[in-house]
Amino acid sequence: DSAGNTYRWLGIPYAAPPVGKLRYRAPQPPLKWKGVRDALEFGSVAPQEATKLIPIPAGLKIDEDCLSLNVWVPQAAATDGRKRPVMLWVHGGAYFIGFSAQPVYNGQALADQGDVIVVTINYRLGAVGFLDFRSFGDKDNVFEANLGLRDIIAALQWVQGNIENFGGDSKQVTLFGESAGGGCVTTLMASPKAKGLFHRAIAESSPATSVYGPERTAMIAGAYLDLMGIDRAEAKTKLRELSAFELASKTTDHLDYVATTWPGLVAFAPAIDGDVITDYPVNIFRAGKQMRIPLIIGTNRDEAALFKLMKSPLMPITGESLHEMFAAVAKESPEFDGAEARITGAYAGYPKQSACMKVSRDAGFRMPCTWVAAAHSRVAPTWMYRFDQAPPLFRLMGIGASHGTELPYVFGTLPVKVTKKNPGFLMGGLPTAHRVSARMQARWAAFGRTGNPDGDSALAWPNYNEDVRATLLINASDSVANDPDGTVRQAWGEEILGFK
Repeated sequence: DSAGNTYRWLGIPYAAPPVGKLRYRAPQPPLKWKGVRDALEFGSVAPQEATKLIPIPAGLKIDEDCLSLNVWVPQAAATDGRKRPVMLWVHGGAYFIGFSAQPVYNGQALADQGDVIVVTINYRLGAVGFLDFRSFGDKDNVFEANLGLRDIIAALQWVQGNIENFGGDSKQVTLFGESAGGGCVTTLMASPKAKGLFHRAIAESSPATSVYGPERTAMIAGAYLDLMGIDRAEAKTKLRELSAFELASKTTDHLDYVATTWPGLVAFAPAIDGDVITDYPVNIFRAGKQMRIPLIIGTNRDEAALFKLMKSPLMPITGESLHEMFAAVAKESPEFDGAEARITGAYAGYPKQSACMKVSRDAGFRMPCTWVAAAHSRVAPTWMYRFDQAPPLFRLMGIGASHGTELPYVFGTLPVKVTKKNPGFLMGGLPTAHRVSARMQARWAAFGRTGNPDGDSALAWPNYNEDVRATLLINASDSVANDPDGTVRQAWGEEILGFK
């Protein structure tokens, strides 16, 4: 159907339903259908617990048969014969929640304003998508790892095979995503399985170092089995017998358990499996073996505020939990012995909570993105940003430019007017926000069209490199700063601080 100046197709299956014997297996090609299939409604949401943060709208089903995508096409593309570049979006949600039908990801404005085709996808999440049960299987009960990532690869393959029928250019595909979705972007840039499937990349707030080796992923999967009361010897059959709803029922508990037992670790994450992921992505970037494609990467100024607001332990924001994190990393990697004092000493007021939140933000997002940007800038065009924009009420509440607050700016899904449903702008700032959004959409879409985010922007956004480290600061008015927060960056150093 049509929406604004776009046509849209919703809920198109890009793979066979991953049910029954296919639950823990790589996605298979979509099943054929007879006649004309309606594409008027979003597909089912991947099994997950309902959360206050991301409520599931009425009429949307949660179902294991969830591998679908949505396409928005500018109306002119139907008649003018010119192929449009494609931007495929991977939603975030800590690898265990979220879905493409969230209103913030409506692709209409970006497709219309940006003259691009926008594709949004669902992929497997939580226990099925991002826990590594390989060590609990046998030859008759095989568990594959990284099923969520394999789903994204299948969606990219669907785009290669089908997007030309929608007026899209399969040789100009940008993969973009935020948070866990940004992590999928940086990880897939380092995956041999995704080579050639996309040609540009945008990673918003990527937890690029939260990718673990087999011992770690087996330990985390074992903790999940214990929490579910599944005997490890019986896991190979029990994990198939339980319903998808039962498997998702304790994901938040598992998330909290991992975050409090091993501060700095995330419960659900990509695993080095020797197939989709052959090494830690940042190592692959440093070796220059990633896809050498144009990349935009960046973070938000106040990433950790969201986790404080939600009272979520997902990010360690106390001196005690950060000390545990540094001690655990130093135990694994002796070269980090003494790094804690050097790093925390660069944050004024540490261990006050406001300083702890900055350390956590930099450990989880900013430094991983900076390490990726620096390595990538040696082999391909790279642009780095920091999103600072926040309406007056968010600043007053101490939320600021928190994790995920850039999303409605990128998609052009800010409220049209201030209402009680959208309290963020009750103290003003909406017209400014719309101007910031227009500039961000123009840059993201220009990058999708040409591989360069400048387009016809008034302010040039220089490439990032290790000498100057030019960074676009996105705010009420944009500016470029060289090596913002340089003293903190230097305190972290060049060694990759992360769990193996």
